[in-house]
Amino acid sequence: MGTDIRWKQRYENFNKATIQLTEFIEKEELNKFEVQGLIQCFEYTFELAWKTMKDYLNNEGFDVKSPRATIQTAFQTQLITDGHAWIDALEKRNLMAHTYDENKTLESEKLIRNKYFFIMKELNTKLGELL
Repeated sequence: MGTDIRWKQRYENFNKATIQLTEFIEKEELNKFEVQGLIQCFEYTFELAWKTMKDYLNNEGFDVKSPRATIQTAFQTQLITDGHAWIDALEKRNLMAHTYDENKTLESEKLIRNKYFFIMKELNTKLGELL
């Protein structure tokens, strides 16, 4: 399978995940179980986001492997506009696994709603235009 097809197929999954994430965001009040669902949805949407970027960049001739290298190259090639927010999301994603800590959970929800959701939507739109 060519890398051209791979990134387009990965994009389809990323797009579906972004739609699910949007549904969480549009619901203003979430109970504690829904907040956990939001965080998990963010985690797999983020995973698909960086892997879709990686596949797209590989298709464009860049050799990126790690999430950090992918984000840096995506920023340099203007695939994404807010490199700092992406690196922040990458670092915070690991903390989000601790959904048993209510303070971390609330902090995570705020970050996803106010910061990370927008960078996901922006990437989704940009890749959709490149299809």
